[in-house]
Amino acid sequence: MCFHLFSMLLMDSSTKISFNRCIRDGDLIIVYERHDTMKAVKVCENSILQNRFGVFKHSDWIGKPFGSKVFSNKGGFVYLLAPTPELWTLVLSHRTQILYIADISFVIMYLEVVPGCLVLESGTGSGSLTTSFARAVAPTGHVYTFDFHEQRAASAREDFERTGINTLITVGVRDIQGEGFPDQFFGLADSVFLDLPQPWLAIPSARNMLKQDGTLCSFSPCIEQVQRSCEILRSGFTDIRTFEILLRTYEVHEWKMDHSKVDDGNSTACPPRKRRQPSREASVGDNASSPVIMARPSAETRGHTGYLTFARKSLNFHC
Repeated sequence: MCFHLFSMLLMDSSTKISFNRCIRDGDLIIVYERHDTMKAVKVCENSILQNRFGVFKHSDWIGKPFGSKVFSNKGGFVYLLAPTPELWTLVLSHRTQILYIADISFVIMYLEVVPGCLVLESGTGSGSLTTSFARAVAPTGHVYTFDFHEQRAASAREDFERTGINTLITVGVRDIQGEGFPDQFFGLADSVFLDLPQPWLAIPSARNMLKQDGTLCSFSPCIEQVQRSCEILRSGFTDIRTFEILLRTYEVHEWKMDHSKVDDGNSTACPPRKRRQPSREASVGDNASSPVIMARPSAETRGHTGYLTFARKSLNFHC
């Protein structure tokens, strides 16, 4: 589904990434080695990719559709995937701390970002959230993102060109905390997102940029930042809410059970699990060992990332 949505990003067919076409020389692709090992690679006809699975010639990739399984000189294989916002978030260069999928999906839903929206963002950072905003507003909306750091803004601009979404995003260099958003957006923004060390300084400007009933979100790692922001949000905003998104992942494995050693569920042959009564059809001659699927929480589950504070511009507020 994500592949289909991202293919609608650009209206210019000469530059858009379409997953209905084949890979071409110069394309940016995601090379999938395993679930925790992926990398972004620019396809160059005379280049190779070398990893633990062998040597892969880029020339063998050209002409294949996205999602293809390709083999190395040693018989190892990788998958060639398109750079969706989800995959790009996992492989992009971390110039700053980024938002991940759990926070991103929540932000887009609560900010009510849909095709045609005008979204203002500060700061751009590594561009993880910006990329997802672009897909959400496509094909007729636009994202204006600002960062005070000139080099960081330039790097983000290059990334958006590489992933083919630059026509939906305008990157500006501006200190939003000190200067506020440009006056040209006064009363035009559907949504505003703030990822700033002192978001309360930018909230009055963000409020002026929003349409009546527009939505704002501020991301902050510390609860003290949230408290101060909420004090400012009481003027001109309503429906103020703060969330912390904690994602718990599970690992699924197949275990070999030796039923001859199971004793009233107290066997050490496998992790604790609920006992399951044998089916009436089971026969005495069944194998003594059989595979059992077990699930347990991941030992490397990501914890706190930050707090998301949402607010809606009051209908009766006048600048």
